Amino acid sequence: MKTTDVLIIGSGIAGATAALRLALNPNRQIVLITRAPDPRESNSRYAQGGIISRGPDDTADLLVKDILAAGAGASLPMAAEILAREGPELLQEILVHTARIHFDHNAEGDPEYGQEAAHSRRRILHVGDGTGRAIMQGLVEALKRMPNVEVQTNFTAVDLITYPHHSRDPLSAYEPITCHGAYIFDRPGHTIHRTLAAATILATGGLGRIYRNTTNPSGARGDGLAMASRAGARITNAEYIQFHPTALAAPGAEGFLISEAVRGEGGRLLTPEGEPFMEKYSPEWKDLAPRDVVARAIHNEMEDHNYSYVLLDIASHMPAAEIKKRFPNIYAECKRVGVDITRESIPVVPAAHYFCGGVAVDEWGRSSIQNLYAVGEVSCTGLHGANRLASTSLLEGLVWGSHAAKDIESRISSDELAATPPLEDVPPWDESGLTEDSDPALIQGDMQTIQNIMWHYVGLIRSSDRLSRAIRELRHLQNEIETFYSVTKLSDGLIGLRNAVEVALIVAQAARHNRQSRGCHYRVDAVQVGDRLL
Repeated sequence: MKTTDVLIIGSGIAGATAALRLALNPNRQIVLITRAPDPRESNSRYAQGGIISRGPDDTADLLVKDILAAGAGASLPMAAEILAREGPELLQEILVHTARIHFDHNAEGDPEYGQEAAHSRRRILHVGDGTGRAIMQGLVEALKRMPNVEVQTNFTAVDLITYPHHSRDPLSAYEPITCHGAYIFDRPGHTIHRTLAAATILATGGLGRIYRNTTNPSGARGDGLAMASRAGARITNAEYIQFHPTALAAPGAEGFLISEAVRGEGGRLLTPEGEPFMEKYSPEWKDLAPRDVVARAIHNEMEDHNYSYVLLDIASHMPAAEIKKRFPNIYAECKRVGVDITRESIPVVPAAHYFCGGVAVDEWGRSSIQNLYAVGEVSCTGLHGANRLASTSLLEGLVWGSHAAKDIESRISSDELAATPPLEDVPPWDESGLTEDSDPALIQGDMQTIQNIMWHYVGLIRSSDRLSRAIRELRHLQNEIETFYSVTKLSDGLIGLRNAVEVALIVAQAARHNRQSRGCHYRVDAVQVGDRLL
């Protein structure tokens, strides 16, 4: 058992930022856990394109306008204002000065701003096409310099410790739900620990792994969302799953992201016969249309013409030397699987990429459960609405990680948070009756079933029939998994499977409930009533 001031679950940009800001108080003790062996491994690490800053001809008002336009009318203006006005300054303070990130500069020594879809200005700072990797390297190194931050790797959160749910005191049933930490599974030791904290921050990333085709790493299975849901937290906008238009479609590299920045630098989408097609779907933006538009356009082309993929051509629009300099990782990965992007087009398909919904939070990252915060992709600040503007995700994690840390520090210092209960009031994890060993074949088979259901029935194109089928099949599967879970010794895979089926149901039910097509939630059976599409 461990007691600390703040428990942070997840080590991406949002969780790492919160830890760094809290650590500025040398008396504050922070425990940051991650299920990965390497704390740099997170969704943030795989962000290629970059992070929004403010270009020389840019303003906060222009960025707000672009965010709200991309969000298809569902974004929260206040959240966009916070990001646009505070983000660039926090980027300089935390990433450049504290984490010592060296973003790309031009020959004159000025920042080199990239262009991405639906942005009205060049405003994206980057480190080649490995921005997320560089940021996570810098943040983890900065965390190592903080003696009051304890980073624990190979630890998977199982469930949040909440009152009254986990209280031995019968009177606590009359109290509001309060989070006091989490049960943590030690993967190498196969033991479950209680970690109690005055405040808990969920920073667990997204849920792309509930889909068959995704750009997300293996840990993105919705762990934080599932834990929060089981604890009773409010979840919102769960139907909005952004599909990235361009994931590499080549044997041995499925799901590798081909950054939107490739189209920002002039890349064009073509049919396998070499014909451009985006103008008929978006005459104004063409290949730089918002992601939901581009992803559905590719999906339609593939379905209508029975294509296995479409092509993305950058070779005709950028010199080979510049391609290798600007996109070194994409060039190397494509070359590894036999595609030379300086000479030929890249085969691409859409893939589940980013969760625009999540645990509902306010401007400080506070959830509906006392003492529980959520930051980054697991949270829903209202910023993204129905469709995320490219390269806002890293900046959102930075801003709300900082906001949550500031609020927690203030509330701990003023004794506003509910007191951490004594150890004897929190029961240890009950492993009695767990007689079966975790079977990897069963877990993998069930996970693939979830992924196929979500891809075919709750994917880019949705309908009432598809969604109802998905919910029926997922409910049946959830019953099977819960029975399996109730008698099986814990493993990381089993924890992830239980979370994945719960999150899949949350998404499918939200999608069925929302009969309006908007942004990345597209229903073929939406109906027009008056001036509204329902």
